[in-house]
Amino acid sequence: MRVAVFGTQAFERGFLEQANEPHGHELLFLEPTLSTQTASLAHGYPAVCAFVNDRLDRPTLESLHAGGTRLVALRCAGFNHVDLAAAETLGLAVARVPAYSPHAVAEHTVALLLAVNRKLHRSVARVREHNFSLGGLVGFDLHGKTVGIIGTGKIGAVVARILHGFGCTLLGLDRYESPECLGLGLRYVDIRTLAREADIITLHCPLTPQTHRIINADFLALARPGVTLINTSRGGLVDTRAVIDALKSGRIGALALDVYEEEGDLFFRDLSDEIIRDDVFTRLLTFPNVIITAHQAFLTREALTEIARVTLSNISAFESGAIPPENLVGRTHFSG
Repeated sequence: MRVAVFGTQAFERGFLEQANEPHGHELLFLEPTLSTQTASLAHGYPAVCAFVNDRLDRPTLESLHAGGTRLVALRCAGFNHVDLAAAETLGLAVARVPAYSPHAVAEHTVALLLAVNRKLHRSVARVREHNFSLGGLVGFDLHGKTVGIIGTGKIGAVVARILHGFGCTLLGLDRYESPECLGLGLRYVDIRTLAREADIITLHCPLTPQTHRIINADFLALARPGVTLINTSRGGLVDTRAVIDALKSGRIGALALDVYEEEGDLFFRDLSDEIIRDDVFTRLLTFPNVIITAHQAFLTREALTEIARVTLSNISAFESGAIPPENLVGRTHFSG
């Protein structure tokens, strides 16, 4: 099958090519992200392969459909950037990679927590300038701290396991209780209790209408003064302006992000010679108690290998009419 791969990054091309060897698909690697303006590049391709920062809104999907595309193969787990209603109307199948390496994201979460707590970003910068003072670098022990985990699925459960090893008290918020997390002593609570009791809050839930900006001004008003907030899930879970206000007041003592609400115009590209026009993002960068990484939590060899394997398998399965149900998004399975 001919596949147009949008937003191809140098670090992933080799993994995709290797995963494609047993399938033999014709892969067209494209640097531009997928949008209404670039969808015409896929005309004549029955399948497109898209990533988290591609914009799969109705106009884009209509353009793809008009050009002969019948499958959108997401090389990611999230699908909040896809207009599923439009895909269903057009008869487009949408497949995803539901799980690739929960360990990759969970370990990056804890890495961010440790780094922002122990001020490693500031310490490394100082030492490079031969400044060996320790002022302003005081952190806290994770042992004995209460961690609120919002979303205790596969990634959240791994985070719980790691932080249990640090000796943390665990709180959870999820529609479904995880037996593994319960076995670690995690206590499920409502959102208000989690906000009030947690010293550290980490987000691991999907972005849905119900979870959109779940971290907002009302939530933060309940939070403990000096709370540490970590988000490696989806940027839209956080009201960034409310977080900035909480940083300014001291309600948030430290913030570490791997995702951002408007990251589509920033992440996965080199803008080092350009002026960042996003004033909210640039304001975040001014705080000394903030660390931001550019959506790299998934970026391990193991995760990239699995993402490529499942993505290419989904494309082959579409050809044969047998995409695994857990990999399909929405109600449209196949179109003629």
